[in-house]
Amino acid sequence: MIDDMLDYLRDIRSRPVWQNIPTQIQRYFDSPLPIKGKSLNEVYSEFFDNVLPYPMGNIHPRFWGWALGPGTVTGALADFLGSSMNSNLGGGYHGAVLVEHQVINWIKELMGFQKSASGLLTSGCSAANLIGLIVARNVKTHFDIRKNGLQKISAPLVVYASQEIHSSIKKAVEILGLGSNQLHLIPVNNRFQVDIDILQNRIIKDRKDGYEPFCVVGGAGTINTGSFDDLDALNKVCKKENLWFHIDGAFGVWASLVPSLKKNIFGLDKADSLALDLHKWMYMPYEIGCVLIRNKESHLQTFSMMPDYLSHSKKDGGLIGGNLEWFSDFGFQLSRGFRALKAWMSIKEIGMERYGRLIQQNINQAKYLAALIVDSSNLELMTPVFLNIVCFRYFRLGISPINLDEINKKIVVALQEKGIAVLSWTIIEGKYVMRAANFNYRSKKQDFNLLIKKIVQIGDVIASKFTS
Repeated sequence: MIDDMLDYLRDIRSRPVWQNIPTQIQRYFDSPLPIKGKSLNEVYSEFFDNVLPYPMGNIHPRFWGWALGPGTVTGALADFLGSSMNSNLGGGYHGAVLVEHQVINWIKELMGFQKSASGLLTSGCSAANLIGLIVARNVKTHFDIRKNGLQKISAPLVVYASQEIHSSIKKAVEILGLGSNQLHLIPVNNRFQVDIDILQNRIIKDRKDGYEPFCVVGGAGTINTGSFDDLDALNKVCKKENLWFHIDGAFGVWASLVPSLKKNIFGLDKADSLALDLHKWMYMPYEIGCVLIRNKESHLQTFSMMPDYLSHSKKDGGLIGGNLEWFSDFGFQLSRGFRALKAWMSIKEIGMERYGRLIQQNINQAKYLAALIVDSSNLELMTPVFLNIVCFRYFRLGISPINLDEINKKIVVALQEKGIAVLSWTIIEGKYVMRAANFNYRSKKQDFNLLIKKIVQIGDVIASKFTS
């Protein structure tokens, strides 16, 4: 298995980025529940023939869709080692817990949080955002919400974020039981940042209208364009209005590893809570994210629970003793895998200087792609390139806006189905655009040259049907 996978990754460039799953393979997965077992060789052979040839594609050099990292061999091997140990990271006094504590402390150091802050590794930024907002709600609610629940709320609680914020914030607000109507999305300026004046005025108006504002969410690398909200200005609003300041830093916070970009995330260290991913721009295999909470006591008061069968203290000996806090007291999971090991090994092997160079490489490649777009008479750059995300579209004079939207949709699908490249899509100022998000250390300039060539070729063929 290891030999095959190393060969597979070595030769990944020779394969299509993505390919459709044939009908016979889909039928294979309709087979009934196995009653009698097979040899591992047989089972592995079935994986090799029926699963491995049809990946999502994000390990390929020409995958630039959504915000997906490519993973690494070291991370994959670390997952194998961690799964072999099969430790439960809910708590206890054992080596895996030490590893996670160290990884969290490293992240705190990188993000400017004091060592006294708390943190937790999560499945990703969706879970990290949820935990951050749960703590925010519990701290800013003026009664014991753990005992009394939402029934005691006298006024609707409100969260604020820009129109560009990730959908995981809306989902978190819904899970919290507040209702998506209580997520008030604020318009953005011409740099796709939340408009601070409109935000301030909306908070004042909402209080007059009987709402109870409690949290503002800032974006550090928004999903559509990679733009950064003015985090320092948001922090000042939160301090003035006594609101919790949460930052969704998913991938953008890692721009802090590039010296010239640190100014973009000024104010990051002022957050009450911060959510981020390591499986995007830190290139680690899925799944691993992190949440940091500035006030550890607030974090503990939100989640800590110690029934008799889980009782532990520093004074106890054995597996439940030691001086390590239990991670089950900082989140909603008691059963937690050893996902920290891939972060620990990757950071040690690669080092933060090299991570910074790889991130800068991705940004440089995005700017190179943007230059190719500007130089093409049939392509149009739709937003500034703030970081590693490029939004653009195929364009031809004489074709209606509706038909241009349809052409661009068809180009994205054609690129995928032909196995050339994977882009995603979004809506910018009412127009359907192609979106290339470069989190890929395997990409080379030749890949972007090929992308532009194929987009124009495919676009011209499709556009001819609308002009003939």
